[in-house]
Amino acid sequence: MTVSNPRIEHASPSDDTPGSSAYPWPVPPGAVLAPVWTERGFLIDGKPVDVVSYSVGASGWSDDLTTFHEESAGTNHPIDVASRDHALSGLDYLTRDDPVVLEIGCSSGYLLPLIRKRLPHATIIGADYVLGPLKELAQSQPEIPIIQFDLTDCPLPDQSVDAVIMLNVLEHIKEDAQALHHVFRILRLGGVLILEVPAGPHLYDVYDRLLMHHRRYTLSRIRRLFARSGLEIVKATHSGVIVYPAFAAVKLWNRARPPALRNKRDEEVVSGYIQQTASSTLLEAAFGFERWLGRWTPWPFGIRCVLVGRRPTERY
Repeated sequence: MTVSNPRIEHASPSDDTPGSSAYPWPVPPGAVLAPVWTERGFLIDGKPVDVVSYSVGASGWSDDLTTFHEESAGTNHPIDVASRDHALSGLDYLTRDDPVVLEIGCSSGYLLPLIRKRLPHATIIGADYVLGPLKELAQSQPEIPIIQFDLTDCPLPDQSVDAVIMLNVLEHIKEDAQALHHVFRILRLGGVLILEVPAGPHLYDVYDRLLMHHRRYTLSRIRRLFARSGLEIVKATHSGVIVYPAFAAVKLWNRARPPALRNKRDEEVVSGYIQQTASSTLLEAAFGFERWLGRWTPWPFGIRCVLVGRRPTERY
């Protein structure tokens, strides 16, 4: 099943016209003409803009949460480093030398330059729901097109990207099935979705509530969502299997905190947990060993579900 977008009135890009300037950018609200990428920003109706903004609805994230998470975790928390490594390895499933790679939920853009290094001939697009971090990102990485949109009402053309990366994004979207239908729609035939989401619905706690997670997932639920959207599973595993016992113990303790402790501000609880683990050498070593061994075997449990899906090459 696919979700059509009646607002798209132009054809998808041909396979022989790669590049940001050749991408068929949709016309944003209030504009007359489609944006023109200048290699250092956009022109919309002749006026320069850093970020192209499309319509968005109610958010499952905010500028304040971006600031809170980055101030607590920094840029190199072992869990986030592992997430970026998983995403980059997922790009190995691409078959084109000059793919269009879209990161949805790019936030402050830590992954984008790593994608550029991995795929120097790729067209890379950064996208997110909240505008504040995107404006800063457009200033710090002006060579990458940055757009704002709501994935459940995605404006991008059918079959216009080769890879979609979504790291810890889907749990913030209430209509997650609708979001994946749009991912399927915008992927070219054979295109891949690299997805990571928090695992273990029974571990939903103050951390998830503060970060506006609608849910935590099981691999079986993600498999069903992929099947309903039309995506095939290429890879399905977990991240954080070695640290899972300690992680689960903390999460279950948070769920069972005595009433006297529940009056403590959620931000203090979550920030303290993140900061305690951000510089853990043992945590870094655990994730490194897990990634090495995970090249040969999928992990049956962990703190996050990690998947790669593909849009089938056969037309329906």
